[in-house]
Amino acid sequence: MHTILGLFFHTIGGISSGSFYMSLKKVKDWSWESYWLVGGLFSWLIVPFIAAYITIPEFLSIITSEDSKTLYITFSMGLIWGIGGLTYGLGIRYLGMSLGNSIVLGFSSAFGAIVPAIYYNFYPSEGKVNFSQMISSNGGQLVLGGVLVCLIGIAISGKAGVMKENNAKKEFQDEFNLVKGLIIAILSGILSAFFNYGIEAGKPLADEAVRLGYNPLFQNNVTYIVLLWGGLTTNFIWCIYLNFKNKSFVDYTNPNTPIASNVLFSAIGGTLWFLQFFFYGMGESKLGNGASSWILHMATIILTGNFWGLYLKEWQGVNRKTFRTFILGIAAILLSIILVGIGNSI
Repeated sequence: MHTILGLFFHTIGGISSGSFYMSLKKVKDWSWESYWLVGGLFSWLIVPFIAAYITIPEFLSIITSEDSKTLYITFSMGLIWGIGGLTYGLGIRYLGMSLGNSIVLGFSSAFGAIVPAIYYNFYPSEGKVNFSQMISSNGGQLVLGGVLVCLIGIAISGKAGVMKENNAKKEFQDEFNLVKGLIIAILSGILSAFFNYGIEAGKPLADEAVRLGYNPLFQNNVTYIVLLWGGLTTNFIWCIYLNFKNKSFVDYTNPNTPIASNVLFSAIGGTLWFLQFFFYGMGESKLGNGASSWILHMATIILTGNFWGLYLKEWQGVNRKTFRTFILGIAAILLSIILVGIGNSI
């Protein structure tokens, strides 16, 4: 039953994450940084506080009583992940839902399984597998093989992107920019993986919530507060900078734009973005925070993102060879996720 519930919660979280940008696409006449900031305030500040208050009312006292090292590392992982989250939105903007999600999350799933092991190579912890142990074990070698397959899948997806850029009809290209999108998506995928370690770094916060008698299903909601503060810091600074640079502060008060609906759709997108963490935490409480949880989460997002990409006809106007190349790239990325998951279970 625990496994079934874990799969269910991770699936719901993945669908939420894979769908959040659909709401942002309905924002009209606002600069990217404006709706990203409004959505971010909901996903990284407002909704997490509401979720934590409802499920763990003592979350603030748990945070203030925790040692500074745990808080610092968790917050720092949030800062790094925040850059990944920031560039994730840009990657989707320039590559589309299908290609952008596949490349970003392919990298994220692969590195999310490796980053903790590298960390424990420098800071050993009882019961944790470090990178040296990984490369000397069958399971670890399978994980590294999965990472290699992931990189191959990304290369194939990039090739499909080149082919799309060459033969797609102009009206279906929108803001498509392969070179800029690939650079941003690869950076985002690597940095987004740090969220997985942030959860583990903040485990003492979750453990304290359980010790106080709160439902283990929601234990990570207190960890998310600190972790998402880091993400909010990065994104807030960058978006405010862009507001100044692009003189887009006017978006928030411009009567010629649909302010109410823009805030609403940004809020919906931000809430969906947070719900991936909310349900991930519930799934993790059933399956554990190993690679199996992270990989399942990433796979669901990739599949959801590609569903929306097909729905939005992002690949309409390309020839069959281009579309087959795209499908092959997606298949390779999903295979890499399976390999990493199996490797971490050995």
